[in-house]
Amino acid sequence: MSRTTASSSPATTASSAPAEREGLMTHRQILFVIFGLMAGMFLSALDQTIVGTSMRTIADDLDGLSLQAWVTTAYLIVSTISTPIYGKLSDIFGRRPLFLIAISIFLLGSVLAGFSTSMYQLAIFRAVQGMGAGGLMALPLTIMGDILAPRERAKYQGYFLAVFGISSVIGPLVGGLFAGADQILFVTGWRWVFLVNLPIGVVALAIVVRFLHIPGQVRRENVRIDWWGAASVIVAAVPLLLVAEQGREWGWSSPGAFACYVIGAVGIVSFVMVERAMGDDALIPLKLFRNATFSMATVLGVLVGFGMFGALLTVPLYLQLVLGSTPTESGFQMLPMIAGLMISSIVSGQLISRTGRYRIFPITGTAFMSLGFFWFTNLSYDKPYWFMMIGMLLIGLGLGQLMQTLTIASQNSVGPRDIGVATSASTFFRQIGGTLGTAVLFSVLFSRIPQTIAAAFADPALQRDAQAALADPSVTADSANASILGLYQAAQNGDTSQVGGALNGNTSFLNTADSRLAAPFLDGFAQATVTVFWVALGIVLLAFVLSFFLKASPLRQKSAIDEANDDRLAAELAAQEAAAASGALVAPTTGSVPVVEGDGEGSARPASGPTTSS
Repeated sequence: MSRTTASSSPATTASSAPAEREGLMTHRQILFVIFGLMAGMFLSALDQTIVGTSMRTIADDLDGLSLQAWVTTAYLIVSTISTPIYGKLSDIFGRRPLFLIAISIFLLGSVLAGFSTSMYQLAIFRAVQGMGAGGLMALPLTIMGDILAPRERAKYQGYFLAVFGISSVIGPLVGGLFAGADQILFVTGWRWVFLVNLPIGVVALAIVVRFLHIPGQVRRENVRIDWWGAASVIVAAVPLLLVAEQGREWGWSSPGAFACYVIGAVGIVSFVMVERAMGDDALIPLKLFRNATFSMATVLGVLVGFGMFGALLTVPLYLQLVLGSTPTESGFQMLPMIAGLMISSIVSGQLISRTGRYRIFPITGTAFMSLGFFWFTNLSYDKPYWFMMIGMLLIGLGLGQLMQTLTIASQNSVGPRDIGVATSASTFFRQIGGTLGTAVLFSVLFSRIPQTIAAAFADPALQRDAQAALADPSVTADSANASILGLYQAAQNGDTSQVGGALNGNTSFLNTADSRLAAPFLDGFAQATVTVFWVALGIVLLAFVLSFFLKASPLRQKSAIDEANDDRLAAELAAQEAAAASGALVAPTTGSVPVVEGDGEGSARPASGPTTSS
């Protein structure tokens, strides 16, 4: 006697189909994909830290010290504006080809930068690197959203943040080692700052080619590519990022700065108009901002990026100038912040995975960051290193709870087809916030330094010690004090501008000068830094208040590829039922319903017929 093993009802068929059709990615496959994604992200994260400590050596060798800022600016601008473009194109053409393109462009830029013969060439080739880096930063988190459900994703994203931590520690060290070597394998030492990307990139490429196959990912047909949106975001972002990076040098009210303001404003208006006209095909669909969770997560991302970059750039500068650390030493001294970030990201990820709840972490994360910045407002030039450690640990504990949680909230608030654009938009706005934070906080810092140094020179206790040092013949005869003695002479002659601007250029004289003579300069810098921390505290406190308004929708239980394929199969099944009802399709006499099977590459096909057994 024969009987059918296929489902006898459409409902049963639809519910059982996913396990049969997909053969979901195994844990081993997921881990290999994650290794490839981490290698790609490590390339971009390392490149942001390894170049800083070697830039002075590079500029000296290429005879272009005055142009070094453009090398950094070119990379930042291109990587920022390319981020949303990668996200949108990956939604259309798939993640794998875009990720491979991003790695390839980044490696091409690395080779070109490694063999630059001038600072102009280096700036151009760093822009090429930035074009690839935009994809390396956004796509890994997007692909994680494809292959893992939000609750499960939280466990893994902590390891991605560990990539940033590791690169922050070893980047300055490796950069310093390369810059200090005359030659490595017959190539000038500093060139390996860029060439070291090649072996890492080749490994990432091999892993991605071999293992990054996302089952069930559907390419959209008959879509419009938002070329005008891409052009308008460039017109909007480039001048504003440019003035944010260079405004302090140009002057915020200079003609060049005003031109950037006007062009940027025109670009923003044009971008909004174009995106509204493009609808769902927009580079950053405006419908995303109608979702309260996505909008609030984006605002929090901008504010957190502001505070994060303020801390990551201001604290190392304080360690180097006031505590006299080398760039490499300051990288290691940032370990408390990195440790706090890694610990809190892994712990919060595990808790989100187990409970499915994440609303508390933006609140506690901004609270920890606020405590860290408030702690830093009590800073003075004579505070020991352990004082800095406490503040860095608090900020790290806050950042670790925020970065992955805000990404998960953004991804969870949109449908599977918009996960790429949502993730890249979140990353894009966080980078914008970081750039604004860097520009605003550094502007505050260097505008305050002349005032705080003048106040330090008026401090009776500091001046009493300085006068005692000036009266010591051994101090005035020491060549190590020559530069700072010239500044004291200028101060006695009433030239306060020279004293106030002493920290705008080479500050190495402070590390060798008599501590009593250096104290007013160090105190002035420390007090200017305190002002920066007060501004950062205000921004993070605003984020803390807004975090209470973040609506945390329940985390979905399925990955994006599962949801997309379930929707596709439901539509196909409904079409079959409609056709059968109209007489266009005759159902099998056994009463079973044709099962739709997946081929693992995104297409679907009807099964050959019901399965029977005797």
